[in-house]
Amino acid sequence: MSKRHDAIFQDVLKGLAEPTSPDRGAARFLKRQNALSESVQREEKVLRWVDPASCAMWERHNRAYDLLTENNCGDLIDSLKAQGRQEFPAIVRRLPPGRGAEYEVICGARRHFAVSWLRANNYPQFFYLIEIRDLTDEEAFRLADIENRDRADLSDYERACDYLQALEFYYGGKQKAMAARLEVSEAWLSRYLYLARLPEMLVQAWPQITDLRELHARRLRAMLAHAEDQVLIEAAAIATEQEAARNGRGAFIPVPKVLARLKAAAFGSKLVETETAELAIRRRGNRIRLEFSDDLPEPRLRAALEAFLAQEFPRD
Repeated sequence: MSKRHDAIFQDVLKGLAEPTSPDRGAARFLKRQNALSESVQREEKVLRWVDPASCAMWERHNRAYDLLTENNCGDLIDSLKAQGRQEFPAIVRRLPPGRGAEYEVICGARRHFAVSWLRANNYPQFFYLIEIRDLTDEEAFRLADIENRDRADLSDYERACDYLQALEFYYGGKQKAMAARLEVSEAWLSRYLYLARLPEMLVQAWPQITDLRELHARRLRAMLAHAEDQVLIEAAAIATEQEAARNGRGAFIPVPKVLARLKAAAFGSKLVETETAELAIRRRGNRIRLEFSDDLPEPRLRAALEAFLAQEFPRD
């Protein structure tokens, strides 16, 4: 975590009330002194080991919990098994009675998934380590943002959607005020808000939302400004193919090819692709690229090239 993030973290947590009543299920420990703080005072926190089923995700959590899987949480699952327990607590709030769950997870969705997966797969000894906090929604948002801002496993699009929602919920639509609270530049925040506002059809053209990056939104901006209708028509066609792949019918269209097709739709450059038994032929405008396997025997390669030339440049 950067020094700037440490400062934001300290601001979010300052003045928070600490639990004072004894708790039989709690374990006590001394919080490490903040390296940026000049104070030598130490805070005592209370941790609890709980069944993850007693916790629900905060509805404004910045991570899409339904996208978590055994595969993309495999590193964390393996780490928990190696350590024998969860080392770093999730941050939660208490929920009022009648809400089903007892706690609401502000930070720690992957840890929640990993512990839940372990308990469901022959490791019932694992419990979910939590730290209970009294946080407003705006404080919870900033705390979650601080924890996840530098993490590669949280996608740009998830982060962008979280920012767009927070802009209205906590900052009255005032982008300058939000940037100041997060201690980021307005330009940086603006780029993420633009990503979150992309038309849904464009989002669906990507293989998964986790593949959609802020850099892609910058490239899409020029395309949409030049020929929005044509770009959205092509995006709809790509989205149909991607949905078929999600349902097990065919392969996903990779991101570079998605961008190439959208760019062609915007600026009129035609990309034509054909396949033969031996050659893959890529055409863009007046340029042709031939691709073939590097272990293709020379006689077959010569035959394929001769067939291609005869087809493209027939003799009179």
